[in-house]
Amino acid sequence: MVKINTHKQTQKLMILSLMIALDVVLSPILRIEGMAPMSSVINIIAASFMSPLYTFLMALICGIIRMLMMGIPPLALTGAVFGALFAGLGYWKTRNFWAAALGEFIGTGVVGSLLSYPVMVWFTGVKTDLHWLIYTPRFMGACVMGAIAAFVLYERLNKLSAFHRMQQLFLTDDERVLSSQNGR
Repeated sequence: MVKINTHKQTQKLMILSLMIALDVVLSPILRIEGMAPMSSVINIIAASFMSPLYTFLMALICGIIRMLMMGIPPLALTGAVFGALFAGLGYWKTRNFWAAALGEFIGTGVVGSLLSYPVMVWFTGVKTDLHWLIYTPRFMGACVMGAIAAFVLYERLNKLSAFHRMQQLFLTDDERVLSSQNGR
């Protein structure tokens, strides 16, 4: 039988809640229709210390909150969840900031932007002559702006011991052993 460490699980949920709150509050800042660079910042930073599952859940919950509370169309979901998932997978496979940024770019800038067109056609019920790539330049632009801002923030956070403790919190036991063997 697996023993669940409730203190550790509570800490993870508190951090997840904090990241959701930060994303919901910060994503409207510098938001241009179809571009949410602060969401990319939060996705990349979250990917650097939370697991891919938690990063995905954060983006999903934030997207739902933004849709319900701020009246943002389903772009809030298509533009965030794939980037968060890919950023999380990129970081946790390589432990490299740029892998998280690339994951965000591919997930949001490519996959999310391409899926946004059919979702918006379904959502609005209006099929236009617009091309599938209508959202791609804005989503990619937001990812690049977000990655630059996230890099500056990540460099500062990486100097804090609390940041490294949060990274350790989300590691599985196997990852923790490998991490200690690699001197991380």
